[in-house]
Amino acid sequence: MEAMPGAVALGENQMSNDGTVRIDATGIHYRDLNARLRELVAEGVQRIELHNVCGQRYLGTDLRRPVQLDIYGTPGNDLGAFMDGPRIIVHGNAQDGCANTMNDGEIIVHGHAGDITGFAMRGGKVFVREDVGYRVGIHMKEYQEKKPSLVIGGTAQDFLGEYMAGGVLVVLGLGLKADQYHRANFIGTGMHGGVIYLRGQVKDYQLGKEVGVLEPKEQDLKTLSQLVEEFSGYFGYNAGEILRAPFLKLVPLHLRPYGRLYAY
Repeated sequence: MEAMPGAVALGENQMSNDGTVRIDATGIHYRDLNARLRELVAEGVQRIELHNVCGQRYLGTDLRRPVQLDIYGTPGNDLGAFMDGPRIIVHGNAQDGCANTMNDGEIIVHGHAGDITGFAMRGGKVFVREDVGYRVGIHMKEYQEKKPSLVIGGTAQDFLGEYMAGGVLVVLGLGLKADQYHRANFIGTGMHGGVIYLRGQVKDYQLGKEVGVLEPKEQDLKTLSQLVEEFSGYFGYNAGEILRAPFLKLVPLHLRPYGRLYAY
């Protein structure tokens, strides 16, 4: 991949007139790259562009100040892990573990995201324009005012929302035809909190035994409207057209589906 205009070597950061620092990540080890990001954020830099990213892991991890990180290329596993406040925009695809245990902030992916996206998310928002992999939204949780949101433009693979304990997971199925069903099986297996909104069709056998299906109510529609409008604003969709299609609301039937398994 060719370097973007204005991108420079790691040791020769270039700052534009608007204060954006541009870094060429070509061949830079992920530890060195992350160390430099932490230094820049500590110095008060508000926006950083990483060009030619190719598999570097943990980008955005342990950044605890407001900063916008634009990534050009494909970041590696655990993008934004344990992140607490920054905004990451990926101009491409993201690998596995995106938003792992993310506490706050925002991740916007202009492509696909891999397996276990949103694993144990406990705050913030993630928007993925295309499809995601397996076990997405697993162990999502919420506490008091912290309520994570994960919005997927396409569809997902198996074990979507597995062991979900809180938060909001939205799957829009925008790439599916009218007669197509979502791909995922075992949706919501072990789910005991939170809510999943599915736009489109799913068969009963695709759902975990712990999941009940409801029609969205007024408050659900408000939540959906807000998240779909944000999604549409980032990726150039028409929110009204998306919201005209029917949604399913998936909720846990029990708060402790495995409580008796360990009780004597």
